[in-house]
Amino acid sequence: MISVERAISIEALEVVFAIRRTVFVEEQAVPENEEYDEFEENSRHFLAKVKDNPCGTARWRYTDHGVKMERFAVLPDYRGRGVGGALVTAVLNDIEAQPESYGRKRYLHAQLSAVPLYAKFGFQPLGELFYECEIAHYKMELPPTSN
Repeated sequence: MISVERAISIEALEVVFAIRRTVFVEEQAVPENEEYDEFEENSRHFLAKVKDNPCGTARWRYTDHGVKMERFAVLPDYRGRGVGGALVTAVLNDIEAQPESYGRKRYLHAQLSAVPLYAKFGFQPLGELFYECEIAHYKMELPPTSN
């Protein structure tokens, strides 16, 4: 069973950052100073668990361009088990529950391997392939909510 909840406590955020370190810094060789940024405190972080085992994370935040979903990470042993989809669902539900999100586009920078996952939720690629931290990405976007 997969559960996803907001990571608010210091302890939960430490687990979130540890998962991101494993996936991005150690596995994908993203420089640590690129992974952790000035937006940590202003983002809403989420922690996914399978049978109480922490295994995935994501965050979202407001930007000048809309609502940016980012830092989706699932530990290797839990990939292909629905954790990524559960995180996308939880983040989208949380965004939709915030009145200040209404009318704002939802977007993300998807690693090439994750494009099919986000497409299942209606995200569409925009523009050309680009690289962040030497990893291929597409910008993807959902239309704004009408509420």
